[in-house]
Amino acid sequence: MANPAIFGNYKMAYTVLARKYRSQTFDDVIGQGPISTTLKNAIKTDKVAHAYLFAGTRGIGKTTMARILAKSLNCLNSDAPTIEPCCKCDSCVAVNLGEDIDVIEIDGASNNGVEEVRRLRENAIYKPARARFKIYIIDEVHMLTVAAFNALLKILEEPPDHVKFIFATTEPNKVIPTIQSRCQRFDFNNIPANLIAEQLKAILKKEKIKFEDDVILPLANGSMRDGLSLLDRLISTGIEPLAGSMLEEYLGCPNSEKVYNLISQIGDKSAEGTLAALQDLISTGLSEVQVVDALVDFMRDLMVVKSAGVKSELLILTDEQKEHVTKLAEKFDVAALVYNITTLEKMRWSVKNSDTARALLEACLLRFALSEHFMNVDTLLSQLNSGSDKQLKKNKTVEKLKTEQSSAANKPQITSNNNRVLSIENQVAKTPIKEIKTSSRKKNEIINDPAVKTVLMGLNATITGIEEDQ
Repeated sequence: MANPAIFGNYKMAYTVLARKYRSQTFDDVIGQGPISTTLKNAIKTDKVAHAYLFAGTRGIGKTTMARILAKSLNCLNSDAPTIEPCCKCDSCVAVNLGEDIDVIEIDGASNNGVEEVRRLRENAIYKPARARFKIYIIDEVHMLTVAAFNALLKILEEPPDHVKFIFATTEPNKVIPTIQSRCQRFDFNNIPANLIAEQLKAILKKEKIKFEDDVILPLANGSMRDGLSLLDRLISTGIEPLAGSMLEEYLGCPNSEKVYNLISQIGDKSAEGTLAALQDLISTGLSEVQVVDALVDFMRDLMVVKSAGVKSELLILTDEQKEHVTKLAEKFDVAALVYNITTLEKMRWSVKNSDTARALLEACLLRFALSEHFMNVDTLLSQLNSGSDKQLKKNKTVEKLKTEQSSAANKPQITSNNNRVLSIENQVAKTPIKEIKTSSRKKNEIINDPAVKTVLMGLNATITGIEEDQ
């Protein structure tokens, strides 16, 4: 026991919000209603399976649900498994702390070998010490080796009546099929942002901490645990009320105004403004990769606004941010935003691993800003094809005229041809010699231009390839 003379009235332990406000019953779990209902009905009808596989991304309630199921099966204040554990008996309290003798929580990453599975099998045959079931909760089960999975097959298929297995994983595709076929699998959904935001607000009210609304939504990113961890960091600053500006200052989030300015300069097609805005953003301490990630996130919001409207539930923004994004979206079309996002994602790896990341990023952003000055191969080919179509239509028209002329009665063809030749000669005679020489000189200058030569060579190669294919 700690010596009061040394520590005085100092409170030794602080419980982080993610643990302090962890769900205790099925009804408390947020965003996983269908799974909670299924498990409650299984307990009511005495049809609890011997093995479950909980799959989903991090921080959405897999381990929490496993603990609630364990408490429901082993609650000592109930004569049978219950859907409402008391959370007060020795078993429930120990499960909450991860210290229950009959509910063994195993980390799959550090206990992933055959020897660990062999010990599990040897211990599983013994009856639970005080509860109804001996329950094994294996977190990150996908980290087990194939040999360890195979060693687990027999006991998983035919376990003792007093044994239950609950597996949790973020990568179910790595769990071998023979294991999955022996389990009841539940896929956990990402928690909607509005539900996370409501929970964060409720927690702040219980903690009696003042806050502004603009600080909540950026924390609601699909993971409840991530949101609570970030909220803990903001609370530890001791500043009230919590405001959105603190996200940039204390959590290292990109400055939204500077990101909006960079995107605005790209939309205005200003090369100088784009480079200046990028420099302004990097000067805040962001790396080039962080700038790429920020641009992808913000441009995604613009794409949603252009595609689904500003009132779409896909947007996790405050009213002020929505107004700002709507104005920015007017400078882009959906096709340009799709191109920008996909290009930035492809550039991310190059920027991350390049010694000249700054130059690569600048070149990429200038490509966006000056897109009208660039022509890709697809555009050239489309123009070439359209030109061929026009020539084909022209040839068909000429043939039609010839057919009509040949069918005309008592009208010699040679007379018509002579008239056309005379008409062309008259036009040439009327054209000033200077104009002919000037146009010829300009044509030679254009043809001899290096850039034009390069394009013409490419087109000739393309035409040759098309003819050979035919």
